[in-house]
Amino acid sequence: MYKKLLVPLDGSATAQLALKHAEALARLSGASIILLSIVEEMHYSNGYEHPKVYTEQVRPHFLATARALLEKAAKPLRDGGLSVAAHVVESGNHRVSELIVQQAKDEHCDLIILGTHGRRGIDRLLLGSDAEQVARIAPVPVMLVRTDGKEA
Repeated sequence: MYKKLLVPLDGSATAQLALKHAEALARLSGASIILLSIVEEMHYSNGYEHPKVYTEQVRPHFLATARALLEKAAKPLRDGGLSVAAHVVESGNHRVSELIVQQAKDEHCDLIILGTHGRRGIDRLLLGSDAEQVARIAPVPVMLVRTDGKEA
């Protein structure tokens, strides 16, 4: 039924649970897994250019951290015989939810599996969670995974 599963990861407990669900589904269906990490751009007051420290130190650190997160998640899946691809995307001026949905379209994914609560706290109160937005705008089914309260 499923051929490609998109799993956005941010290092949160719910994202890790989403990955476990994706692994189980991939093993049952023979689907491949597409891992995605979105690096959100830091915004500054002028909005037009970044200080040198951001472009030379902070941004490369964020990108390396995202790549390491994906590699840590992908390795045991690959070692277990699953087909896994991993992508790091920079947010630019786009919402995280829009980028997740665009990646699902670009990769021709059949299902998006993501945690209900990521690492950002106050943004969820102000804007609604990325997961809720993805569920609203995605052209494919979305599986939302939440913790039982013991793992968070």
